[in-house]
Amino acid sequence: MVRGRGSYLVGPLARFNLNFDKLPEVARKAASDVNLRPPVKNVFRSIVVRAVELVFACAEALRVIREYEPPATPRVEVSNRIGMGQAITEAPRGILYHRYALDQNGMIITAKIVPPTSQNQKRIEDDLREYAAQLATWPIEEATWRCEQAIRSYDPCISCATHFLKLVIDREEVKV
Repeated sequence: MVRGRGSYLVGPLARFNLNFDKLPEVARKAASDVNLRPPVKNVFRSIVVRAVELVFACAEALRVIREYEPPATPRVEVSNRIGMGQAITEAPRGILYHRYALDQNGMIITAKIVPPTSQNQKRIEDDLREYAAQLATWPIEEATWRCEQAIRSYDPCISCATHFLKLVIDREEVKV
């Protein structure tokens, strides 16, 4: 959650919306072929965005293979020492924050990892609350399946976990 702004989204939709102009022509054409143009705000389109990312990944892999030059040495010697390191990296599911502290033997003594799942959690909850109004009149099985589908659209890593969902719809009638 961003103070003063609310929930945010990391992952394929965010990357696509922010970096579309940096994609190679082959990936932009793939997006165009499926009528995908930024900004994409419908989370159910994330699977299509992931397909465009696969086109980009294949093009990038071919470029790396073409341009590869072996290094002078295969690795660099490093001696152990006490220290702390941190990084923000882009992972397939979104931004990954991580920090590690090492002891004098190079052993990790503390680690903090903030995965995309926890960053997207508030956004998932906010969108499900909004989506719930549409689902309130649906049969419980279908509404549950739609909520699970929505969660998977944000983060395929929690696909299996979505089967825990116990949806309860209170259909109290209003007397007029």
